[in-house]
Amino acid sequence: MKRMNERKFFAPEGQSPSQVPKRSEVALESTWDLSPLYPHDEAWEAAFQQAQKFTTEIAAYQDNLTSSAVTLLGFFETQDRHEREIAKLYVYASMKNDEDTAVSKYTGMQSQMGQFLAGYMAAASFAEPALANLEAESLQAFYTAEPKLKHYKRKIDQVLASKPHILSPSEEALLAGASQVLDAGASVFEVLDNADQKFPVIKDDQGHDIELTHARFGQLLQNRDRRVRKDAFQQYYTVYNQYRNTYAQTLSTQIKRNNFLAQSHHFTSAREAALFYNEIPEQVYDQLLQTVDANLPLLHRYVALRKKLLGLDEIHTYDLYVPVVDEVDLSYTMEEAQDIILKALAPLGEAYLDILKQAFSSRWIDYAENAGKRSGAYSGGCYDSPPYILMTWKGTLDNLYTLAHELGHSCHSYLTRENQSPTYGDYPIFLAEIASTCNENLLTSYLLDNIDDPATRRYIIMNYLDGFKGTVFRQTQFAAFEQEMHQADQAGTSLTADWMIQTYGDLNQHYYGPELSKDPEIALEWARIPHFYYDFYVYQYATGFSAATAFAKLITEGGQAERDAYLKFLSSGSSAKPIDILKEAGVDMSSAKPIEDAMTRFDHFLSLLESDLS
Repeated sequence: MKRMNERKFFAPEGQSPSQVPKRSEVALESTWDLSPLYPHDEAWEAAFQQAQKFTTEIAAYQDNLTSSAVTLLGFFETQDRHEREIAKLYVYASMKNDEDTAVSKYTGMQSQMGQFLAGYMAAASFAEPALANLEAESLQAFYTAEPKLKHYKRKIDQVLASKPHILSPSEEALLAGASQVLDAGASVFEVLDNADQKFPVIKDDQGHDIELTHARFGQLLQNRDRRVRKDAFQQYYTVYNQYRNTYAQTLSTQIKRNNFLAQSHHFTSAREAALFYNEIPEQVYDQLLQTVDANLPLLHRYVALRKKLLGLDEIHTYDLYVPVVDEVDLSYTMEEAQDIILKALAPLGEAYLDILKQAFSSRWIDYAENAGKRSGAYSGGCYDSPPYILMTWKGTLDNLYTLAHELGHSCHSYLTRENQSPTYGDYPIFLAEIASTCNENLLTSYLLDNIDDPATRRYIIMNYLDGFKGTVFRQTQFAAFEQEMHQADQAGTSLTADWMIQTYGDLNQHYYGPELSKDPEIALEWARIPHFYYDFYVYQYATGFSAATAFAKLITEGGQAERDAYLKFLSSGSSAKPIDILKEAGVDMSSAKPIEDAMTRFDHFLSLLESDLS
């Protein structure tokens, strides 16, 4: 670990340190190795040409899919083979494009794959309706006649479970044909929010004019100059206030769409429909809302702590994102970061550490900074590739957490693919953030156990509290509002801008408590949240964080059995219902316990900072 001002940066000859290098100028070991996918672009081109026949091959099963067990097995095996190759083609094109988005060749390859995939999915769309019409007796006879078909039983059972909600072919075709009309709310929101809006100009902390954008808004709320934060907050929401009726109309249209499609497919609510297709009991959603609501006094204490740390007489919404402790000036080389992560994740056992070492030594991680590289970070790949990671290494503490987070995803993917067939070699979205957040929890515990510097400890603890607030409390608040909107529409309430402003404003005040001064602008926050167009998606951020906290506790306080149960969870893919996979590993998300355990950890860290001020 080094102080930032001790770190030296070296640039290639003739290039100043301030210049971002070209992709061809960065060190090979700081880039990923995509050769397990295809050794070069020409190999990709050849494979893409070979894949053109896949659409015809899969469509050949349309008229006789359920004619015999052998035919049905042939369809599934053909589909598995196709999807493995399509995934390789798509991942290679996408990742080459992410290396340098200015290279039009790879943008074109990615576009080609998008078009091809859409055509393939359309050609294979006959399968689910045909499977849904299989009678139990016929299916059992198929399993007897062709035992290999039992491998696909879970996949078939998922389709059969949907049978009460599958309409006639003509009705389904009618709804599919109206999809663009039904998606108009989300489409108009995207254009209005990202293309047509023009935000005001404010003065930054240096007195310079700066035009507000979505990205800059988040950055300006972290500015230590309170005048800048306030101006950014108030001016940003003047635009949403100006178009509040239009935003209410786009969101109302989306809610009506969800309720209409749910009713059309014989569900009692849009929430039931959304959770049904993800195999999540509605009890999980209810349990989250109820448990978080019961623990809101913790969020109220967090707001009070921020107020005290910032030395404010009143705390406003625009004060909830600015750092309240001095940023620590730490820097890590990639080698130092790898060493810390190996030590922090040691409780997961040698087998897990071996995967990490392979990631470090086999060039799974693309961490170079180069011109045109996609921003952000992700873990990606496919069944026949390493679980790659893309990020840009700057040596910060945030980078260290990002690396640990993405390695959680990659180890989850690696173990899933090692232990599951291609059919079940991926994991559902409900489980996706658990392994990554569990790694972050273990890293936090390790750092706090091994760092004595008070300033650094406060920074790490506050980083955890801020993340918890944003992931558990905030996303659950969104989930509560989403449910209120759908229920109000079902009851015949008109979802006007006034209704949304009043309902959201009251809910926000309920969540953050009496210490937070009431800002009228925050009642418009619903207008800018794209996740409200994702149909009961956001609650999974909060459940994932809670499950990850529960696993971290089991791993650090338990023994070999708890570690093995967690590794089995990471190895399960989609081989069973996600709620059952978690329950077998020792975490029951239909109960309050994982959420309560997460709240206990939040309370612990909150108390540590509160005691520092007493």
